[in-house]
This record gives sequence, C-alpha cells and structure tokens, in this order.
Amino acid sequence: MSETVTAEAHRVTPGTSHPGRTESVLPELREMWWETGVRARAEAGVFAVFAELPRLVWTALGISWRADRLRTGVVGAATVGAGVMAAFGLLATQRVLVELFAGGPTADKVRAALPALAVLAATVALRAGMGIATGYAQNGLTPRVSREVERGLFEVSTAVRLEAFDADAFADDMERASRGTESTIGLVQASMNLLAGLAGLLAVAAAVIVIHPLLLLALLVATVPNAWASLRAGHLRYQTYTTGSVRRRRLWLLHKLMAERASAPELRSYGLRRFLLDQYDRVMQVETDIQLALARRVTTTTTVGAIVGGLATGTVYALLGLLLLDGQIPLAAAATCVIAVQSAQRSLAIATFQVDHVYTEGQHFGDYTGFMTRADAYLPDNTGPVAAADPDRLRELTVNEVSLRYPDRDTPAVDGVTLTITAGQTVAFVGENGSGKTTLAAMIASLRAPTEGSIEWNGRPLSEWDVDGLRARIAVVTQEYHKWPFTAATNIAIGDVDSEARQDRIEAAAGRAVAHDMINELPHGYETLLDRTFARGQDLSGGQWQRITAARGFLRDAELLIMDEPSSALDPRAEDALFQTIRDRRGRLTTILITHRLANVRHADRIFVLHHGRLAEAGTHADLVAAGGRYAELFALQAAGYDADLAEGHQRTRTAQ
Repeated sequence: MSETVTAEAHRVTPGTSHPGRTESVLPELREMWWETGVRARAEAGVFAVFAELPRLVWTALGISWRADRLRTGVVGAATVGAGVMAAFGLLATQRVLVELFAGGPTADKVRAALPALAVLAATVALRAGMGIATGYAQNGLTPRVSREVERGLFEVSTAVRLEAFDADAFADDMERASRGTESTIGLVQASMNLLAGLAGLLAVAAAVIVIHPLLLLALLVATVPNAWASLRAGHLRYQTYTTGSVRRRRLWLLHKLMAERASAPELRSYGLRRFLLDQYDRVMQVETDIQLALARRVTTTTTVGAIVGGLATGTVYALLGLLLLDGQIPLAAAATCVIAVQSAQRSLAIATFQVDHVYTEGQHFGDYTGFMTRADAYLPDNTGPVAAADPDRLRELTVNEVSLRYPDRDTPAVDGVTLTITAGQTVAFVGENGSGKTTLAAMIASLRAPTEGSIEWNGRPLSEWDVDGLRARIAVVTQEYHKWPFTAATNIAIGDVDSEARQDRIEAAAGRAVAHDMINELPHGYETLLDRTFARGQDLSGGQWQRITAARGFLRDAELLIMDEPSSALDPRAEDALFQTIRDRRGRLTTILITHRLANVRHADRIFVLHHGRLAEAGTHADLVAAGGRYAELFALQAAGYDADLAEGHQRTRTAQ
C-alpha cells in the first residue's frame, strides 16, 4: 500500500465501517527527526556503512575527549588492556591444556599446570577489573557528554532571533537536533562498545596465530557467516522501519486522540469512539501484515546464516580433527581453537550489533551538528566595533516606514508604517484579524527586526541599543501566552527574573491584574502548581490564565507595556478592572494596547488603525468616529450589539450607501 493517500481517499464518513478499505483519513505527515538516521541506515549498503565507520568512531572519541579526558583515557586503556588480557588468557589456556594432556601421573600434571592456571586466573581477574573500570568511566562520561551537547543546543535555541522560528527548515532542523543529546551519548557508547568487540576479536586472532597460523583461517570460516546474517537482518529491519514510519506516527496520533484528556469531551459528545477505533484497525492491519512479512524475511536470513555458520563450524572441527590425526597440531592447540572460536563469535556478535548502532546514531549526530552550523545565520550580530549602549528612559518611540515580510507570505505583514508614541501615552493598535497589529508590536518590543525601515528609541535605532537593556524596559503580554508549568507565584515572578521575587511584589501585580483573589482560592494559593502533568497540579480556565499573564506583565512596572488582547477571555467585571489598571498608567508610563473590543480604547491618547499591514487611520476616538472611516464602522458594528436603536440606524446608513 502506498504511504501517500489522496484527498479523495480521505473522505470517510465518521461512525461507519468500510471492511474493504485500508486507508486512513489522517493526512500525510511530515518526516520526523528520528527518521533521518534510520532512513540513512536503510538506504546505505553494508559496504557504505563500513566506509563511514572510521569517521564516526573518531568523531565519538573526540566528543568524549572534550567532555572528560580522564574518563575517556580510562575507557581506552581498559579496552586495550581487556583485549590483551583476552589474548594472554587464551595462551594461558593452551598452556594449561598442554600440561594436562601430557603423560605422567595426574598429580604431577596438575602441579605442572599450576603456573599457567595462576596466569589464567590473573588474566581473568584483570579483565573483569578492566570491565568494571570501563563501566564506571562510561557511566561518568554519560552526564558530561549530555551536558556539553544539550547545553550547546539550548544556548543556540534561546539566542537565535525570533524570525528563525518562522522558517520551516529551521523548525525541522531544530526538531532533529533535539535528538542530539541522546544520539551523541549513543554514538559514544556504541563506538566504545564496538572498539571493545574489535579488541576482543583482534586478541583472539593474535592468540590463534601464535598457536597455529592455519587456525586463523578456520576462525574466519566459523564466524563470518553469522556476522553477515546479523548485518543483513539488521538492514531488513531498518528498511521496514522507515517504510512504516508514517503508519506508526498515525497510530501515535490516534493514541493521543483516544487516550488524552484534551480530546475526551468531544470524543464523547460527537460519538467518535467507533470512528477512531475503525481508523486504528485500518492502520494496524497494514502494520501487522508488514511486520509478519518482515518476520518471515528476517527468519529466513538468520536461518540461512545459522545453517551456513553451523556447516562452517562443523568444517572447522573436521579440519581440526584432520590436523590432529596428521600430527600438525597438538591436542591442546585444537581444544584452545574451539574455545577461541566461541570467544570470537561472541565478540563478533557484539561488534556487528554496534556497527548498526554507530551508523544510525552518527546520522542523528550529523543532524545536530548541521543545525548548530546553520543556526549561526540566525544569531544576533554582535560583531559591531563599539559595544551597544544601555538605553535611556523612554521619551519618544518612532516607527519610520517599517515593513516586515514573513518567509512564507507573498504580501508583507506590516507595510510602510510610520507613527510616533510619546512617553506616558496610552495608544491602541486596532484593526481586523491579520492587519499586522501583533507583528508591529513585536518589532517595537525588539522581538523581531524590520525587513525595511527602522524603529527608534529616543531618536536612536533599536539595533544600536543593548538588546538586553532595551528588553528590561519593556514588558509584553502576548496574545498567545505560554502556560508555564510552575506555581502561580513563579508564573508571575518570571515577568522580572532579574529582580528579587518578593511575595509582596507578586501579590501587588496579581492585584492589578484582578488575579489575587482567584489565586488565593486555589488549593495551595500562590504555591499551587499550574500543570496537571505533575502531582497535585491544577488546571486553570482561559480567563484565569489571562489574569496570570497580565500579572506577569504588571510585575516589572515597565516603561513600555505592550498588551496584546489581554482580556479576550475575561468576564466583564474582570475586564473592566483590568482596563482601569491600564488607564492608571496614563501620563506616567507608556502602554500599547491591542484589542478588538473598541470600547476599551475610547480613552487612549492615540488610536492607530491598521488594515492589510498599512496604517489606515490615526487619531483619538472622537476624531476617528467623526471621520466616519474604518474605525467608525467597526465601532458602530460592535456598539450595535448593545444599542438596538444604533443598530437600526447603522443598517439604514449601510442601505443608503
């Protein structure tokens, strides 16, 4: 079945069953971060994998060395030492067997074998100790490697300019790079395990050559078939995994839809249970068939490998028998070779498993390093010859012919806007949805940079001021606020992280946002955790969250406060109290208010009306109503809902026009 399902095929009536159909109504999904490494492994042949291994292993060793040189050195030394001990152990085993197979009384033979037995015991003990040292060092490496890589990612993701998140390519890259920590740790561990497996193989090979060079050929014949079968089976699994990635993500989405709290009310109110279960059955039937086919192919491959490997091992034993009969090797050497074959097979099994792991994790790590390189283009430019100055207290804010175009839009979101705001004013940005109000406010807040024009703070472009100092003088209450998974007090306190989070300041800010009484009614007051993900966490309504967000903005008592739709979910009483707080800032501090409820901007010093990104009108409420333009029309439409006479008059006016 093709993974691409057409729009026509998606037209399924909810609640009905279609036994003859297997397609899902879920649309084609975007490739996820974890698919890149798996897909690369599936598309790469065995020889391509081996060609890439040296670079990946060297990269892993470099990461580990930078994270912790001592522990990396311990792992390297212990790995080499364990291989050497394995070789000495085989040689000691042969010496023990030689003495035990010699003629004479048993007691004499045992006494003669005691020195070799002591060497064998010492090598086993030393090898075990080196294994413990390796495990201890690797466990210590894991958090250090994790911190180095994860910290680097977060340093970049929190520093890039906001417009980076508008680019689809950047978002996809960052999604893949988020796997960086796990993949880097996996790459380091898999590389070290691979080296350990190879060290064991080399040790066995060296010991076998010392015993009898011809036994090396026998060793290869006995171990290579199983190694080939293991790599081939892994290749088949990866191929099947990548072709089924879309189906698995559809199953994951269906799991969320059927098992999460957010979708539970509508699932029941619309009777979607049978419909969603039907979708699950369709996708799962295809996945089950594919997994059964994979099981048959993998079983066939491993069976062939096992048969060939068994025949090869039997051939080796037959060869050893012929060499014994011909007197080419002693009995002790033949017995040691049997032990060596078993040891080599174990080491090769480790190595072949780690080969796949190293290659796949290496591809994920490549996504991480690629993101870190490409993200440089979005980092703020700090290459100026003179350090930016801290801004003065706001006297005047000027917007000069400012435009901004988003990467995926043909038309600008803001187009040639010019306006001036004087300190102490309360101004409003109004207009229909998509008129550019929020984008213009984001540029004023220095969260976005204009593609054309400039914004000046006290006559100096924002880009010439220290960005941190500038943002310290601005507070922004966003329309799409984030529900931070902290306590109510911390949710407010993060509005001013550079100042002491005193309880009296937090409660005062909550009072101005009409949130104090609401917070006190929560089970643990200001210490209530506002996230149901955690134990004893609580849910808030949209209006309650909006009060918390407004309190966050009021905490700093900033020189410039930008409030974007601060009351869209508030009840009338709370909304009136909130706007009274905003009006109290007039003449003292500057406020930019964005709202669709035009009754709340009547007292603004200036109202700027935006339409399709351009400044259409500007003036006071009285001026704009008298002008009879776009603002007057929007205001009359809203007022008509409260005044029937006004509604009839407005309708007559529109009919006359």
